[in-house]
Amino acid sequence: MRVLMVHYRCGDLGGAEANARHCANGLKQRGVEVALLHGGSTGKGEERFLESFSGSFDWSSGAWRDAFDRALAFRPDVIYVHKLDHLGVLEALTECGVPLVRMVHDHDMYCQRSARYFPWNRKICTRKAGYACAVTCSVVRDHEGPLPIKLVRPGVKLRELELCRRFNHHVVVTTFMKRELELHEFPGEHISILPPVPKAAAAGYQARYTEPLVLFVGQLLRGKGVDMMIRALGQCRAAGWRALIIGDGSHRPACEAVVDELGLRDRVRFTGWVDQDSLKNYYENARVAVIPSLWPEPIATIGLELMQHAIPIVAFDAGGVSDWLIHGENGYLVPLIDTRQMASRIDELLQDPALARRMGADGLEKGKRWHDQESYFDGLRELLADQARVGVRSR
Repeated sequence: MRVLMVHYRCGDLGGAEANARHCANGLKQRGVEVALLHGGSTGKGEERFLESFSGSFDWSSGAWRDAFDRALAFRPDVIYVHKLDHLGVLEALTECGVPLVRMVHDHDMYCQRSARYFPWNRKICTRKAGYACAVTCSVVRDHEGPLPIKLVRPGVKLRELELCRRFNHHVVVTTFMKRELELHEFPGEHISILPPVPKAAAAGYQARYTEPLVLFVGQLLRGKGVDMMIRALGQCRAAGWRALIIGDGSHRPACEAVVDELGLRDRVRFTGWVDQDSLKNYYENARVAVIPSLWPEPIATIGLELMQHAIPIVAFDAGGVSDWLIHGENGYLVPLIDTRQMASRIDELLQDPALARRMGADGLEKGKRWHDQESYFDGLRELLADQARVGVRSR
């Protein structure tokens, strides 16, 4: 079987890029030939990224049609699309006559802001995309242009949705994300749930639970809710607790201001970005981790990694987190923005190392049972092969 993978960037960057690279390697191990059609470089790990593919076709120079035609000359049996909002490429895909499968990593396909929550009140948006989005979400941050903001037109996003509905099949990571697609008129029988496989703990890893240490690991963006976690920590009563906030981002100054406001400088430390080898040491000593996201996480992949390291988790009940965080078993779900209850749940685990150990062990067992890498790649290969056999469905 030949698979053409399509992604808007080439190189390492985030979870979508890691998933694309790992999937290419997993499929290759199963006798599948995988090529890549891609846009611009991320500037990180491009050489390693391309090593996962038998060939690559770059449309970033502007001559995207030429790159597209060369990619079709690869003669794929099925095309597997990751993140993509290039309308020209999307339109060409729907007309090429090859079965199309799309992996939906996040809310980009149907949300102009990609965040699926309102920035002024931090409430989750539950409505279907439409022209009304021009009123509430037409101004978004511009990460690549000369200005800090840009205007977006709902019609462009609606056209993207229309094209994506023509795909044969979609893959999502949680039941929550399946419901989001169904809300946007994607038929449920053409959606499969295939959660990602997190990085397993290194050989010899052992959680200790020896000190009342709280962890946050991730980007420091406003939607990640780290400021709310800090406010919860300010209400904790456990003796001697301390917290490490691992990661960086645009919301760090605001979070540090909350630390100063609450007088927690002697307990809360910001480490900045930390490499995977150093993370192991922090994981070993943590008694609880917190995922305080206020935006509806498609899955919060860091939670799956924390489970693999036997760390119990306290999280706001937003998005797809409840697919893997079972309240009272491998951690606690807390109502959104309820910092008092979050503090209470963190306290329970800080004050009871035996409880933390039981919940951590439960998470580790669930993680190994639910997220097996070999089963994931087997399932993906079978899904792609099925779509190749079915061919292009009526659009």
